[in-house]
Amino acid sequence: MKKILLGVLFVLGIAMQIEAQVIYKEEPAVQQMMQRFVEINKAITTMEGWRIQITATTDRAKMNETQRRFQYRYPNVAIDWTHERPYYKVRAGAFATRLEALRLLSVVRKDYPSAYPVKDKNIRPAELIF
Repeated sequence: MKKILLGVLFVLGIAMQIEAQVIYKEEPAVQQMMQRFVEINKAITTMEGWRIQITATTDRAKMNETQRRFQYRYPNVAIDWTHERPYYKVRAGAFATRLEALRLLSVVRKDYPSAYPVKDKNIRPAELIF
């Protein structure tokens, strides 16, 4: 029994020291397609996602006050504003899915009852909240 166990350990010890080398060949067309895929994805700087719209107002002073108050209450949540005439829109967070945005909405709704999730086509991937 001891000899068998020693033999198994010896074989396992040798097997652990052998480095495996995998060689694969791919068609040139596949290689070109993958290279093109990588180039296209590196060129994309924004993506579509979701944010929580806190307010939309025509008064810039009110927009600034809402933004300041939100940043005070929720310092860990990114906030930004856009101007789409005639409205200033204050939006918070950046999420890949609507479900993720709804989690933040459930938290901020007590302070901002009129907040709601909106699609945004200009989210930088680095902004996403997980």
